[in-house]
Amino acid sequence: MDPDYRSAQPGKCPKCGMTLVFGVPDRVEFEIEVSHQPRVLKSGDLSILNLRILDGRTHQPATRFEIVHEKLIHLFLVSENLEFFAHVHPEQMPDHSFRLPIRLPEGGMYRLLADFYPSGAVPQLALSTIYVEGGCKPPQLSASLSPQTAENLTVTMRMEPERALAGLETRLIMTPHPQEGWEPYLGVWAHMLTVSADLIDMIHVHPFLRNGDGSLQFNLLFPRSGLYRIWTQFQRTGVVNTVVFTVAVSSL
Repeated sequence: MDPDYRSAQPGKCPKCGMTLVFGVPDRVEFEIEVSHQPRVLKSGDLSILNLRILDGRTHQPATRFEIVHEKLIHLFLVSENLEFFAHVHPEQMPDHSFRLPIRLPEGGMYRLLADFYPSGAVPQLALSTIYVEGGCKPPQLSASLSPQTAENLTVTMRMEPERALAGLETRLIMTPHPQEGWEPYLGVWAHMLTVSADLIDMIHVHPFLRNGDGSLQFNLLFPRSGLYRIWTQFQRTGVVNTVVFTVAVSSL
């Protein structure tokens, strides 16, 4: 469940839908260790990423994980120029590591964000970085809030307040069209990844609430000023749609 939600009664977390558990374990940060084959990754070639989750208390590999939104681990990958995005689910191996075959289309740096829940601990977000040999197109970022169309869905977005300020909560309200055939995706109505232009900040959130008009409200706290690219995934009639917006965040 969301690590910041508390309740005096059993039930479901309103933020992520997971069943609440009794007691709050001490917050210990787990680490992610990434290796790969081949040793030098090349753009366009098939690569194998291997992930080990290390217990922050013992520094030994974690062996047991809770299912979160239908998966043991959610892994997000974003390229240096913020053009490539992937939300994938590596397979757990007999040694409790996770394995992901993937082709990375461009060279340069890739940032990885792993979302997982070790048994007996609290939900975790862990960052890592890999490098791929080959050329990379320079980033071409500018603020873009116009409606976005994906495979079988168009999404409009508005912000409250209209000007996003670093350090203050911004509500992003997204409305998919058409409403018919819209389905939960991996246990929630949508998954959102927000990444700063310099790839330092990566934020994975789910809708805070679904409004009566079918729109979804996401509550975000942008940590710094600058441009942020936002990928949001919806599912309609069995098809996953990914839309992309870019938000300019101002300083106070």
